[in-house]
Amino acid sequence: MDRTTEKTKVDHQYIDWLKVECHLRESISGIPDGNMEVKKFSEGYSNMTYLLQIGDWEGVLRRPPFGKIPPKAHNMQREFTILDHVHPVFPLAPKPFMYCEDPAIMDKHFYVMEKKLGIVVDGQLPTSFGRSQQAGPLISTNMIETLIQLQSIDYKQAGLAKLGKPEGYLERQVNGWMHRYELSKTDDYLHVAELEKWLRTNRPSTSDVTIVHNDFKLNNLVLDEKDPGKTTGVLDWELATIGDPLTDIGSTVAYWGQSDDPEIGINFVTDQPGFYNRREFVEAYATKSGRDVSDITYYVAFGFYKLGVILQQIYYRWKIGELEDNRFETLNVAVSNLFEMANLTRRNRLL
Repeated sequence: MDRTTEKTKVDHQYIDWLKVECHLRESISGIPDGNMEVKKFSEGYSNMTYLLQIGDWEGVLRRPPFGKIPPKAHNMQREFTILDHVHPVFPLAPKPFMYCEDPAIMDKHFYVMEKKLGIVVDGQLPTSFGRSQQAGPLISTNMIETLIQLQSIDYKQAGLAKLGKPEGYLERQVNGWMHRYELSKTDDYLHVAELEKWLRTNRPSTSDVTIVHNDFKLNNLVLDEKDPGKTTGVLDWELATIGDPLTDIGSTVAYWGQSDDPEIGINFVTDQPGFYNRREFVEAYATKSGRDVSDITYYVAFGFYKLGVILQQIYYRWKIGELEDNRFETLNVAVSNLFEMANLTRRNRLL
């Protein structure tokens, strides 16, 4: 679309792109003359993301979804501030350009950042990467090394000490996600109470504190177009904080699909030949990071539980009529499977 299409209708709401373009030109220097073109990326289950192009200038706009959203969720200002501090010490994080919360410009607050060049792998491997037997080990190793690079940042020197409260972090995480589940509960899933009791009573002691991305998964990495073993960008920093680094590895492994997994509502490429399996992924992380992963079963079980709650929140919104997307109709099956995978993990039968 271009500026001649002044408004884009999505879910009965409008974005006035002409107003957005005018605001960009007032806020960001160096934007060339020409009409703005807008391309909507797939927003998946979370925030909405658009590619903005004006001549040879490109930017990425992120905003919350339309409609009612949970309190404190989709905090674009926080994400903008995180990028403002992280980018100088971790250039894989996109450089933020501007933030806006003026309702005269858009119905929700938003920010614009640089576009990272490369490929986001989501659902299938690009042909340029070759067969999975060749690309899989490169991507697996790259994923691990990028996470370790992020965790190696001196967060205090980067001015991020106030981003989170490391003391009691894991306890707050566990209680917080259980509270989210309680607020969005619909179905009676098997053994959830037993799982939650185990998560409360078996919390490991946190031995290290680092930046935690909190959504570190393959489709939040931008990979070099010609070299899948090289990362050019790390996206989606909304949930980043300071805390236990093993929570990131636990969540990453939960998103790391295998060929024998049940349906969990997410497309994977990691279930193809050549990719590390979950155990190999954890072992490689332990070797390269030097961290003690003897409690990794807990973190992976919690990762599956969190992912189940994320999908449950979406399913709840669909069930009460806030979302009309038919993709969400059977998410309760995926939620049930994720809770069961968490239970299998804690019983040492999955990892």
